[in-house]
Amino acid sequence: MSHIPNEATKVEVAGATVDFYKLEKDGQSTYYFDTSAEGPPHPMVNAMSGLQAIKGTNDTLVMINHKTPGGLFGKLESDVKYVIEELDGGLVKVVFSYNNDAKAESDLTQTSCGG
Repeated sequence: MSHIPNEATKVEVAGATVDFYKLEKDGQSTYYFDTSAEGPPHPMVNAMSGLQAIKGTNDTLVMINHKTPGGLFGKLESDVKYVIEELDGGLVKVVFSYNNDAKAESDLTQTSCGG
């Protein structure tokens, strides 16, 4: 079962190692990617690539992963907001967005899991 809407279209995202999809609705875009079958560093690499794609916008990024990406969250500053939802089969869905009023800015070039 895919957690990416059927009406989303495949798009290119710089630096991505998995397929990304985009769904536009009511003037807002949501980008989706699924790293649930991937191990490190794919979840981190693709989350950072997706966050770069939506930076400075009102768009959202949806990550489907095999577990909560705690290492990723530790690299994010107050400019990135996220909500975690548990899915069937032990998967997680993380919805990212930007807080454009934040004083701290995440370094989206940090794509390694360690350190």
